[in-house]
Amino acid sequence: MLNFAIETARDAGRVLLEKFGRIETVTKKGDINLVTEADLASEALIVERIKSHFPRHAILAEEAGDAVVAIEGDSGHKWIIDPLDGTTNYAHGYPCFCVTIALEHSGEIILGVTYDPTRDELFTAEKGRGAAMNGKPIRVSGTDELGNSLLVTGFPYDIKHREEFARHLTEFLLNARGVRRDGSAAIDLAYVACGRFDGFWEEGLNPWDVAAGKLLIEEAGGTVSYYDGSELSIYRPPIVASNGLIHNEMLNVLK
Repeated sequence: MLNFAIETARDAGRVLLEKFGRIETVTKKGDINLVTEADLASEALIVERIKSHFPRHAILAEEAGDAVVAIEGDSGHKWIIDPLDGTTNYAHGYPCFCVTIALEHSGEIILGVTYDPTRDELFTAEKGRGAAMNGKPIRVSGTDELGNSLLVTGFPYDIKHREEFARHLTEFLLNARGVRRDGSAAIDLAYVACGRFDGFWEEGLNPWDVAAGKLLIEEAGGTVSYYDGSELSIYRPPIVASNGLIHNEMLNVLK
């Protein structure tokens, strides 16, 4: 099934590239969250592929209405997809976006794929079999102090109502080597998995934002949890992820 997910993510990525810079229709979900014709075309391709190859599997997809697409005879498998993570970037012509696909079986993520079509970088993970980028094994960084770390985060859409976010950001800016914000949580998590970033935290994310990335980081030797260090469920934010070595220092800031 990993090969199926890889092929599907690459094909969906090609759809995004074909439309990149030529978007004519942009709508809103809520006050800020955008949807483009590319989101919808990419999702249609992915959903159709899954229904064709795995008709008994369930699907959780962002643009389909934030709900599981119910399929009779569900086998316990659920595909969790974001057809375009980084829609605001995409709509503005900023080339930081991706397709991300994960497969959950009986409540456990067993595979994850994140594909960045602008860089042709494909991040993959299978439960118990490690993580890779373009077929080569990846590992989290070896940075063991927060002061030497490069962190990444995202700004929640409802930032006005998250009083602690400004404090967390300020503390990390003062105590880490640097903090970045790229606008695609799925890419941020993939970059932690391959060692480009040492840690990540964010509030208000959805299952399709983090499902593949959580497995990527864990299979690359990193740690993913809630702010109190307890085990993360992809269905309930917030999330903190790291190379494991700086995790406790990050938790001390976020608690």
